[in-house]
Amino acid sequence: MKQEVIPFTGYQKLVIFLLAITQFTVILDFMVMSPLGDILMKSMALQPKAFGFAVSAYAFSAGISGLLTAGFADRFDRKKLLLFFYIGFIAGTIFCGLAHTYAELVAARIITGLFGGVIGSISMAIITDIFNLQQRGRVMGFVQMGFGASQVLGVPIGLALANKWNWEAPFFMIAGLAIVIAIIIIVKLQPVNLHLAIQKDKSVFLHLWHTVRKRKHRIGFMATALLSIGGFMMMPFGSAFAINNLKISNEQLVLLFTISGLCSLLIMPAIGRLSDRVSKFKIFAIASTWMMIMCVIYTNLGATPFWLVVVLNILMMMGIMSRMVPSSALTSAVPDMADRGAFMSINSSLQQIAGGVAAAVSGLIVVQKTQFSPLENYNIVGYLIIVISIISILLMYRVSKLVADKTIKTDVIKDEVFISE
Repeated sequence: MKQEVIPFTGYQKLVIFLLAITQFTVILDFMVMSPLGDILMKSMALQPKAFGFAVSAYAFSAGISGLLTAGFADRFDRKKLLLFFYIGFIAGTIFCGLAHTYAELVAARIITGLFGGVIGSISMAIITDIFNLQQRGRVMGFVQMGFGASQVLGVPIGLALANKWNWEAPFFMIAGLAIVIAIIIIVKLQPVNLHLAIQKDKSVFLHLWHTVRKRKHRIGFMATALLSIGGFMMMPFGSAFAINNLKISNEQLVLLFTISGLCSLLIMPAIGRLSDRVSKFKIFAIASTWMMIMCVIYTNLGATPFWLVVVLNILMMMGIMSRMVPSSALTSAVPDMADRGAFMSINSSLQQIAGGVAAAVSGLIVVQKTQFSPLENYNIVGYLIIVISIISILLMYRVSKLVADKTIKTDVIKDEVFISE
């Protein structure tokens, strides 16, 4: 059934732009570790297990940070929260560029995760406060274009800088861009504080407990966690697999990320518009099924012509990206306004922790005998993704039912108020 498409106001468009470009830097900071993987593993003589831990260190610290701040998330102006954590993220990214040993790099990633991991949940809370459900599919599509933009612009530029000045250079680039964005947020973004007027819990711990104990929230949390595990398992070793197994060059790797990211930029808004018109769950289920098929094909490849690697990568990214938008839109509709900040913080924490678990587990599964030999057992990761994705579809179906029931109840209340008037 088609739904009415509600247009955006001028200020809403500005908010979308600011949140999208903020997400661009945060996602790029996390994403750039994967294409830098082969360079880092060779320059620091790291085994897959050690590199997997370096990736997961960010995710685990981000998850812990989100849980610690969840009780406070609905007690402050969301603009101030966004700026506080974004400035901390900038500092952590600078420390990553200054790291010279493996231990320093892990410590810097932990610091960056402590601040960067909360930004996504704050952005989601801002989106949910400013935009209604009929607009959120498009909003999620634009904001999550940061994922595609990070591949089109950030990753290729970061790889080029890394090839010229070593792996530290991309982190300085991200920090410089983020400083400019922070200044724009200070000047342009209005306070987001309507939720403060309806906050009921006096204790932050009580508010956190009330958010966790709700059954509908726990269903949303479980769906997000499993979705993240399935999405992150392949990511840490993507570049190492492409170079050592598919036999593409570093120059071709830059082009591969550019093309894949460009396709993501085109896919995300289209899926966002589609999810506002038809069933979000159906889009999610179809995209997940498509992704499972492509993951199995891709992880079982050997030496492959570059053009075929590009085609298969695009097809796989279509599935991955197309399930992100509807799942985010559905999950955002689960909490009420008074609980949104806490819910989004906990949800983001579980997403990050699940991603850390996925990176660590894939690091234990994947084996590389020497720095230049092919990765082994990468196809096992693909098979695990299938199992996890099937469970994710079942959980997301329950989330979609919760959202549908909530929408019906809201409409009934509005009708009763209208009749009484």
